[in-house]
Amino acid sequence: TSNMSFRELRNFTEQMRALGYPRLISMENFRSPNFELVADVLFWMVKRYDPDITVHTAIESEDDRVEFLTSIAISMQSKAGIKLNTKKLYAADGHAVKELLKVATTLYHASRYTEEDGGEEDADVGAPVTSRLTDVKAARSLASEITERGARLHDLLKAEMDVRTHRHGGG
Repeated sequence: TSNMSFRELRNFTEQMRALGYPRLISMENFRSPNFELVADVLFWMVKRYDPDITVHTAIESEDDRVEFLTSIAISMQSKAGIKLNTKKLYAADGHAVKELLKVATTLYHASRYTEEDGGEEDADVGAPVTSRLTDVKAARSLASEITERGARLHDLLKAEMDVRTHRHGGG
């Protein structure tokens, strides 16, 4: 899993679970290239973002895969302002997780925002997800700050456990 942190994969799997993605995603899925999974996850997220986005769904040949990724990248850039690196997605390994995480995080924050709103979606039926983008960007910033602080806290607590063991154990 070169160039992919454990934290990124953990965040991705947790967000996908929270969003209701039907398959279980684990670390092992990205140890070697798995284009079928990347394609399935991308297609599911894009349709969840906007069911009306047209996606080239064939992925049997190399050309099909390029067309599939290109159609999704163009749609996500124009509709959500999310720039996806199609080469990293095509690799379908640890590098792809960073790209998938961009879309998952946007969906995740939008779903959190909707839940905090009391889930009154009837009032906003006509409002597209993009109208919430400013809130999503603020939430994304807060979420990354929370994640960083959580990771720092985790590291400090681990260090404290090591020190405590040393203090009370043999030393």
